[in-house]
Amino acid sequence: MSNGMLKMRSDPTLIGTVQDVAGTTVSVSLVNETSTGLSFFNGESYRIGQVGSFVRIPLGYTSLFGIVSQVGAGAAPSSENEAKPWGNQWLKVQLVGERGREGRFERGVSQHPTINDTVHIVTEEDLREIYGPGDPVDFVTVGHLASAESIPALVNINKLVTRHSAVVGTTGAGKSTTVAGLLAVLSDPSRYPSARIVVLDIHGEYSNALTDRSTVFRIVPDVTRGERQLQIPFWALSFEELVKLAFGDLRDQPLAAVADTVLALKRESLNKTPRDGVRPDAITVDSPVPFCIHKLWFDFHQREYRTVIPKPGGAQDEVESAYVLGTDGKPVQIGDAMTVTPPQYRTVKTTGPASDRVQWGPDPLGMRQQLAVLASKLRDPQLAFLFNPGDWRPQLDGTVAKDLNVLLADWIGSPSPIAILDLSGIPSSVLNDLIGALLRTLYDAIFWARKLPEGGRERPLMLVLEEAHAYLGKEQGSPASAAVRRIAKEGRKYGVGVMIVSQRPSEIDPTILSQCGTIVAMRLANDTDRAQVAGASSDNLKGLFDMLPILRTGEAIIVGEAVSLPIRTLIDPPGKNRWPDSRDPRVVVRQVPTLVGDVKKDGYESEGGWAVPRAKENYSIVMRQWRKQSPDYEHKNSDSGTTDDNFGEGASK
Repeated sequence: MSNGMLKMRSDPTLIGTVQDVAGTTVSVSLVNETSTGLSFFNGESYRIGQVGSFVRIPLGYTSLFGIVSQVGAGAAPSSENEAKPWGNQWLKVQLVGERGREGRFERGVSQHPTINDTVHIVTEEDLREIYGPGDPVDFVTVGHLASAESIPALVNINKLVTRHSAVVGTTGAGKSTTVAGLLAVLSDPSRYPSARIVVLDIHGEYSNALTDRSTVFRIVPDVTRGERQLQIPFWALSFEELVKLAFGDLRDQPLAAVADTVLALKRESLNKTPRDGVRPDAITVDSPVPFCIHKLWFDFHQREYRTVIPKPGGAQDEVESAYVLGTDGKPVQIGDAMTVTPPQYRTVKTTGPASDRVQWGPDPLGMRQQLAVLASKLRDPQLAFLFNPGDWRPQLDGTVAKDLNVLLADWIGSPSPIAILDLSGIPSSVLNDLIGALLRTLYDAIFWARKLPEGGRERPLMLVLEEAHAYLGKEQGSPASAAVRRIAKEGRKYGVGVMIVSQRPSEIDPTILSQCGTIVAMRLANDTDRAQVAGASSDNLKGLFDMLPILRTGEAIIVGEAVSLPIRTLIDPPGKNRWPDSRDPRVVVRQVPTLVGDVKKDGYESEGGWAVPRAKENYSIVMRQWRKQSPDYEHKNSDSGTTDDNFGEGASK
């Protein structure tokens, strides 16, 4: 036996030799000593041939690192043509990076291995060097390696935030808990006192998980918990966004007329209250300047419905409005813009004495249906946050009590590092359009402030988009998708990052997902979802993603720019007080011993679920919460002072 072979056999880290190289895929023939599947080094045992484990290929002063993607044996090939001529047991390895002479690990490889180069296990010492602590300010711990509990899973916060990320996993995989834990780490005031995160919470899951470091904005806020009312002023939207939310579809002629009127109203508002940065002669329909949409509706309603009569003895173009008159000879209703009350006009009359004849007013535009839609939305309490936004509601002359700087300060400039915009109370019919407008508004503000201390380059902003598949679909023309595509492509340069959270990545626009530099993939059973994630990943790791269906709850595969090497990790769960409201209800809860004080007594009692005796139920409280549009309730009826126990009786009397 040659000295070289003896040296190879005496190295406890050796597992095989390179036999085939095809691009980044390397085939390895295992040595006979690895037939047991175990190797021992420095008192630690290592499983050999585990899919997802790492191997090292030394090439002089450089070491290549790869991930095992497939394991096989020549005794059981899938076909006769695929039998491996170089050995009975083999591995397929995907190369992912290298460590040079300086000892620093880098992604990508500068050279490839050749035939008979040795392949070694990656020891815990190697892993510590690869996943070394680095600058403690740049890295956060999200868990530990599944293959080495003593080694923390570190994520580079710079690349996680600005290079965008995605957290995907099927329902019950621990996705929301993982996001809550990540947000808790990223907003730690002792490490990142200037963190700035905005969460679009579709189902209202995160307010309890981050109550001590967030400000919650909700349509119906619970002021006892410090929640604020969510207001999104309509005049902060672009003209296209506003038309879609207010009118729906408009033909060319009505659209042009509405644009001209909006422009005139904004100029009138600026003349009344000048604002820095814009002049009346330079304003556009997209400029974020307040104007009264109630006046807009009233003026167009008059144009569509108004009837007139010529003034007696006057010129041909001298007319007066033909209101419906009461018994006292006065108009029954002349209308009111701010209360959305339309005037009542007399019907057209073309016969009889000339003084009694009634004719149409200005040429109508044929937009009565759209005006009725707008009037309905202006009256709708569910949309008051948009069209009647409190201190941001313009008066007839366009004056407002507060400008947008106050709103931006509440969302991205408040002392709390996290702003949770709870969108659970927003009607689903406008959710997609509204999210698109909301994201576009935030991005534009950060974009134009990019050279200021309040901008994203000085203090980056992270947007967390929960249940992203609900509004970032593949269909063309989606306002939310268009806004996120823009942020995903351009946001890195201006300090705006996006975290996409979804249980159905296959339903998300592929352009958006492909821009996510880091992917945290939890359990995914659906083939289409796995293929979408594998296609969006920057690493060629199909074998690693094939493990997604068998991941445990709370376990994830993290790939991309924020980690040195793709890692399979167990995510550290947040504390009990930081769990989001997304846990599965228990149908039958385990029984626990009966306790009297700290002493166990005979018998067992159930903690809840179907196994407990039915308690007295009161569906009046259900109706109260339904009408209130809030899951949070008080045990006393704030109106009458009665308790929940007799609330139903009082309501039925």
